[in-house]
Amino acid sequence: MDADDLALFERSLRDATGRATGGALDAALDDLGLDDALADDERSAVSLLFGLQGEACVTSSALSLVMARALGRSDGWATVLPVVGDSVPPGTIDGDHLHVDGLAPSGLVGRTAALVVASTGAGRTVACTVPTTSLELRPVIGVDPDLGLLRVTGDVDGAVERADLPDGAWGAAIAHGRLAVAHELVGCARAMLDLACEHARGRIQFDRPIASFQAVRHRLAETLVAVAMAEAMLDAAWLDPGPEASTMAKAVAGRQARTAARHCQQVLAGIGFTVEHPFHRYVRRTLVLDALLGTTASLTTSLGTSLLRDGRLPPLLPL
Repeated sequence: MDADDLALFERSLRDATGRATGGALDAALDDLGLDDALADDERSAVSLLFGLQGEACVTSSALSLVMARALGRSDGWATVLPVVGDSVPPGTIDGDHLHVDGLAPSGLVGRTAALVVASTGAGRTVACTVPTTSLELRPVIGVDPDLGLLRVTGDVDGAVERADLPDGAWGAAIAHGRLAVAHELVGCARAMLDLACEHARGRIQFDRPIASFQAVRHRLAETLVAVAMAEAMLDAAWLDPGPEASTMAKAVAGRQARTAARHCQQVLAGIGFTVEHPFHRYVRRTLVLDALLGTTASLTTSLGTSLLRDGRLPPLLPL
């Protein structure tokens, strides 16, 4: 996309994420031609959309679409995701028996079929098209029910439509998904920083705004550094399509979003704990997003394990 198209696309996305969420946002993104935008300029489309989703604290099925495109599939709006904290395929196949255990956006309810990636006993992965009537869809009521996730489970016996996936296809899908979620985490962190700054400028103590206090300024400055670090890691990861870079980007974004939540909570003090203030929504969203496709702790551990096993450092990134 050229500069004019990119500016128009950003304005359209900002309007959509500012007024809609869930199925309504899915419809708006479909009307905007998100699929075409991903094909034309994936980096811009993903960074803009998921960053704005994080800032507005809204949700869509776009993560399913991004991962499906990495699999080479065009029926991606109803892709089943791994369970929280994991990155293995949500399905397993044994003969003609398919077992499904994963997550999906709430938009799956309106779809006739779900795309389930399943591992086989031969160590390969296949993409299965499964009627949603064969699956049990239960709303996930937990830390962040507004995210609208569904727990997708089921055991399907008999032949289902399936297609072999190339080696590394699932890993590529996870890598693209982690970049998308990392951008959403950065969007959440920026929104929390904005809320804390607004509060610091308006809250008066000892006849002056608390924004003038050194302790408060340090908290806000450290949050800004955390956000900038996550953004720099994401920029570098887009230049390196390998799985290591996307894993590092997701781990850094999760850690820095948690750092932002901690510092901004200190600045907001008591008001930040109330349901009347929007801050709690971003903290909840950060906790769940950090766990999607691998937590900060698990991803850091896996990177360290790979480093020790292979005895080599990953290539230097242009930070």
